[in-house]
Amino acid sequence: MFRLKILILIIICISLGSCSKEPIKKSIIKEKSLELQVKEAYEEGMEAFNEGDVLFAAKKFNEAEILFPQADSAPQSALMAAYSYYTQDYYGDAIAELERFLKVYPSHKNLVYVYYLLAICYYEQIVDEKKDLQSIVNAKKNFNIILNDYPNTEYAIDSEFKIDLINDILAAKEMYLGRYYFDKKKWIPAINRFRKIVDNYDTTIYAQEALHRLVEVHYTIGLINEAEKYAQLLGYNYQSSKWYENSYSLFNKNYEKRKKEKFKKDKKKSGGLIKKFKTLLE
Repeated sequence: MFRLKILILIIICISLGSCSKEPIKKSIIKEKSLELQVKEAYEEGMEAFNEGDVLFAAKKFNEAEILFPQADSAPQSALMAAYSYYTQDYYGDAIAELERFLKVYPSHKNLVYVYYLLAICYYEQIVDEKKDLQSIVNAKKNFNIILNDYPNTEYAIDSEFKIDLINDILAAKEMYLGRYYFDKKKWIPAINRFRKIVDNYDTTIYAQEALHRLVEVHYTIGLINEAEKYAQLLGYNYQSSKWYENSYSLFNKNYEKRKKEKFKKDKKKSGGLIKKFKTLLE
C-alpha cells in the first residue's frame, strides 16, 4: 500500500512538471490611449453640436477637457462647451463656463474672444432697461475690457458700438426716473437723474432733453440763474432742437404766441401762392 502511494505521488509530480513546460496563455485587454479618448470625446461633442444637441455636446466637450487638462486642446474644449450653451440661449451655463475659463486659463491667447462672448451673453439678456440693470452693467464692463485691453481687434469695433447702445439704454432709465420724480415734485432726485445723463451720457439722444429738464426744474423752483445756465448750455450745443425752443419759451412768455402767429402768417402766404398757381392751370 505504501509503495502504491509513492507511485501515485511520483506520477502527480511528473504530470505537474510536464504542465509547467507548456506556454501560459495571457488574456490582454488593449486600453485606449488618453489622447485617443480625448479625441473621441471631442469628435462626439462636435457631432452632437452639429445635430443641435447642445447639452450633450457641452457634456462631451467638458469630458474632453477633464480627461487631459494639460493638453493643448483642453482650452478649446472648454470654449466649445461655453459656445454650445450660448447658441441655444443657455446664457447662465455659458457665463459659468466662460468665467471658469478665465480662472483656469488666465493667459490664454484667445481671451479677447472669451470676454466678447461673455459680454454678448449679458447683452442679449437685456430686455427692459428698468429691470435688467445687472445684465446691462455686466455687458458694459466686459465690452470696456475689450476696448481697454484689446483696442486693435475686430471685437473692439463692435464693442464700441454695443456700448453706445447700452449708454442709450442707461440714459433712458435715468430719464424715466427723472420724469417720475419731476411729476411727483421731488425736485432733488429729479435734478440728480437729469444731471447724471448730462455728466455720463452726453453723447446719447437723451442729453438734449436732460438739459431742458434741468432748465425746467430750476425755473419751477425759482432758481432762475441756474435755469439760465443750463439754457445757455443747451443753446450752445443744440440751438436748433425742439428742447431748446421749449426752454426758451420758459423765459419768454410771448414766444409760443409769436410762433403761432408766424405760422398762421406763413400759412396764409403759402395758401395764396397755391391759389394763384391753380388759376394758371385753369
